[in-house]
Amino acid sequence: MNIPYFQVNSFTSDTCQGNPAGVCILNHWLEDKALLHIAAENDLSETAFLVPKDQGFEIRWFTPDVEVDLCGHATLASAWAVLNMLRAGDTEVIFQSKSGELTVTKQDDQLTLDFPSDMPEVCVNNDAVTQALGAEPAQLWMGNEKVMAIFFNQKAVTDLTPDFDAMKSIKCQGIIATAPADDPELDFVSRFFAPSVGIDEDPVTGAAHCVLIPYWATRLEKDLLKCQQISKRGGQLTCEFKGPRTHITGQATVYLSGVIHL
Repeated sequence: MNIPYFQVNSFTSDTCQGNPAGVCILNHWLEDKALLHIAAENDLSETAFLVPKDQGFEIRWFTPDVEVDLCGHATLASAWAVLNMLRAGDTEVIFQSKSGELTVTKQDDQLTLDFPSDMPEVCVNNDAVTQALGAEPAQLWMGNEKVMAIFFNQKAVTDLTPDFDAMKSIKCQGIIATAPADDPELDFVSRFFAPSVGIDEDPVTGAAHCVLIPYWATRLEKDLLKCQQISKRGGQLTCEFKGPRTHITGQATVYLSGVIHL
């Protein structure tokens, strides 16, 4: 079996930055075991699999270890592949997913994800989270699957040296660390750790911003926010809070294209 394949770096215009995602174009769904095998072989934080349906595509996302219900950067990568390679000239694609209908629109070199907001709630600081992060946050908030740790300044987030083994014992998909940005052109910075699903630190995480944006929009009393994920590779996003939906905008660039022989 030959599977058309793209590796696309999301939330960047640089082929050596952003978050790399694999995009596999299928005619029909393979067994889950085969999908996980491909994702493990790709060894990227996420591989997206697309199957045409109606006028759009069904989409599923796999880390090297597990399937997840929502992934932003691999959806952005998938939209890049569809709107630049498969259906060049189109400006919108609709994906059907476990998290509902996801629309991605293209304007010039910018792609905008329309994702469900994940409204976090404040919770009591947890010693296990402090131990896992190696520093005590000012506050903890909880989304549906992600813990969000609020710090006073960007340096505190930059200096984190997480204990990933300790983090695996916390019952959540991952931990977001965030703080106000030093750069006056940005609103906040973040990092995201998800060792429980096989990703110690994710370079740039669209889905984490479904938690971050409702919090920061409320705190800063503004709906349009510019943000940076300060991982080693790094990436920038422009996000807009739309109540039940969060719009996440960024660029993407292809690193390679080819065929997987299975």
